Amino acid sequence: MALVLLSLLGACATTGGQGASDYGSLMSQAESAVSAGRVDAALVAFADAAKADPTKKEPWVRSAQLQFDKSNYARAIVAAEEVLQRDPDDMVADGILTVSGFRIANHSLQRLQGRGALSSETARREAETLAGTLKATMGDDILAPEEPQKATAARRARPAPRASAAPARPAASSASSESGGQSGADPFKNIGGN
Repeated sequence: MALVLLSLLGACATTGGQGASDYGSLMSQAESAVSAGRVDAALVAFADAAKADPTKKEPWVRSAQLQFDKSNYARAIVAAEEVLQRDPDDMVADGILTVSGFRIANHSLQRLQGRGALSSETARREAETLAGTLKATMGDDILAPEEPQKATAARRARPAPRASAAPARPAASSASSESGGQSGADPFKNIGGN
C-alpha cells in the first residue's frame, strides 16, 4: 500500500513539472504552425497551451490575433476577453476587442441598412449611440464622409444654390445634427470593413 502511495505522489510531482514543459512545447508547436501557414493547427495548439497553463495570457493573445486576421471577429473578441481577464492592461487585446467590435457593428449596420431596418426607432437609437461614442472617442473627423477630389472641385467651381431652390429634405435625426448636419451620410463607412 505504501508503495502505491509513493508511486502516486511521484506521478503527481512528474505531472506538475510536465505541465510547464507541455505549455512550452505546445507554444513552440503553435508558432511553428503559424510560420508554416497552418493557422487552424496553430489555433488548436494555442488552445491546448492555454489548457496546459490557464494562467498564461500568451496563447490567448496569439489566438485573438489569428482569429482577427481570419476575420473571425466574434472569436477574436472571446480570445481578447480571456487575455483581459489575465491582464486588464494588455493593449493588443484591447485593440483587437475594439476593432473587432467596430467591424461587427459596421457589418451589422450595413446589413440592416440594406434591409431598411434602420428606420426602426430602436436600431436608429443604437446607431446614434455608436456614432456618438465614435465621435467622442476618435474625434469629429471619424464621422465626416470622405469625398472624391473631383466632386469637391466641381462643387467649388459652380455657384451655390439659393436656399429657396433647394428641395425639401426630411427632418434630420439627432445623429445627423450631432455629426455636423450631414443627413444621409453613412457615418460608419470610414471605420473600415472586413
